[in-house]
Amino acid sequence: MKRIIAIFLAALMIIALVGCGKQKRKIIELTLSTEDSAAILAAAGIKLPDKENTPAAGSVIKYFSWGDFVHNYSDDEIIQTGFWTFKNKYDCEVEWVECTWADRFTSLANQVLSGDSPDFYDGYAESFPKYYLSGVFQAVDDYVDYNDPLWSGVKDFADKYFSLGGRHYMFVTDATFNNVCAYNRRVINEWGFDDPAELFYNDEWTWEKFYEMCLDFSDYDEDRFAIDGWGASGAFLTSCGTMMVTLDPESAKFVSNIDDPRLERAAGYLYDLNKNQCTYPMWERNWSTRNGGAEGAGIAEGLCLFWLRGTWTFTGPVDEISPVWGDVANGELMFCPIPRDENGDGNYYVDTKPSGFSLIVGAQNPEGVALYAACCRFKTIDPTVIDIDRKQLKEVYLWTDEMLEMYDTMYELAGSYNTVIDYEYGLGDVANVIGDCTQISLAQNPTTWAQVKEANKDRIDAYLDELNSQIQEFVSGEN
Repeated sequence: MKRIIAIFLAALMIIALVGCGKQKRKIIELTLSTEDSAAILAAAGIKLPDKENTPAAGSVIKYFSWGDFVHNYSDDEIIQTGFWTFKNKYDCEVEWVECTWADRFTSLANQVLSGDSPDFYDGYAESFPKYYLSGVFQAVDDYVDYNDPLWSGVKDFADKYFSLGGRHYMFVTDATFNNVCAYNRRVINEWGFDDPAELFYNDEWTWEKFYEMCLDFSDYDEDRFAIDGWGASGAFLTSCGTMMVTLDPESAKFVSNIDDPRLERAAGYLYDLNKNQCTYPMWERNWSTRNGGAEGAGIAEGLCLFWLRGTWTFTGPVDEISPVWGDVANGELMFCPIPRDENGDGNYYVDTKPSGFSLIVGAQNPEGVALYAACCRFKTIDPTVIDIDRKQLKEVYLWTDEMLEMYDTMYELAGSYNTVIDYEYGLGDVANVIGDCTQISLAQNPTTWAQVKEANKDRIDAYLDELNSQIQEFVSGEN
């Protein structure tokens, strides 16, 4: 295993970098109400094992990440109820092992190679399968039973999209939506546009309607561009119902969809949006969005109309979110699915992402990670905890009832029909080619989809052949 990781490090031309060393903020302890605390523990007593029968109780697990998405550092944040249960029911703790985003995988590989592995990393699709093949993450089947009632609701998802050779490579605690179309309702109203959320509920939110709004709004001389953000092109493409590369669960092989007419139609819209100066010209600004790359920049000021990104970009303390996105308490911030293809099958496609954790090779407390994952799975299926989490979003982050309703709608869409998953960097060399193809709305000289295919089809096929061969060798070695 160490030889595999060493090869992986050499391929990435890694120097021994550790992304730690910055002074960490001070963790503060936030508390739920007595009523909510009692309700969670009562529900956990039914769905989770007793503390006395849990060997991992009272232990510490080491969490490797560029950001601490577990603890609280300010009293205007919500409480992560999965961690709250882990801590208060089992007297367990999570220790954050900090890294930088840019060096996350190289730093982790160095720690694994040195025998100083943290225990777990958040379960992102971008980790699969590359960082399992290279020996950074390991299978979880020794620590989770997907046939158990607690886990059975995500078994099919884990089977299809995060398994190799019959073994599961992620603690999947939930499957939910990724990108949304976020906007400021005040700005939409000022321009006389129909509200996108209302159009969606009336089944009238289409690419053509989106395109018309973008054309009317954008004005290069006024520094007004309808679309901004690094994820815009890729997010729009997923709304066609497929990705450039997908995993075929039957053959356990990744396949290219570059010839799919759905992608071609979506790419045509992106090409026209770019040619008509509807997308922010990053190439003129040192490849940065407004305000040095801040997510949502220009939305509140009426200089950007739509931001295609995940809700994580505007889920946070109100005094940080409102100046960027608009007055949350007064309902200015809203989101809906990315529009549908009016020439497609009539469905709104929402790209799906896993919630969960990757178990690091050499983890010293895998049982503790499994227990933490169970607590986080519990919070997604128990009505009591679901209500408490919704109440936190409403009372702490001031989400409106309309935002919560749309969240529920998109959550249902993500699991209702064809799943679209962006494996991104997890595809290895092919990821860079995909990136070149999907950034057509951001490029200085946009190209047609026919030109994209001509330049990249053979490269994608070659890289996928190599990736699929690596997977077959890996599966054979594991079994």
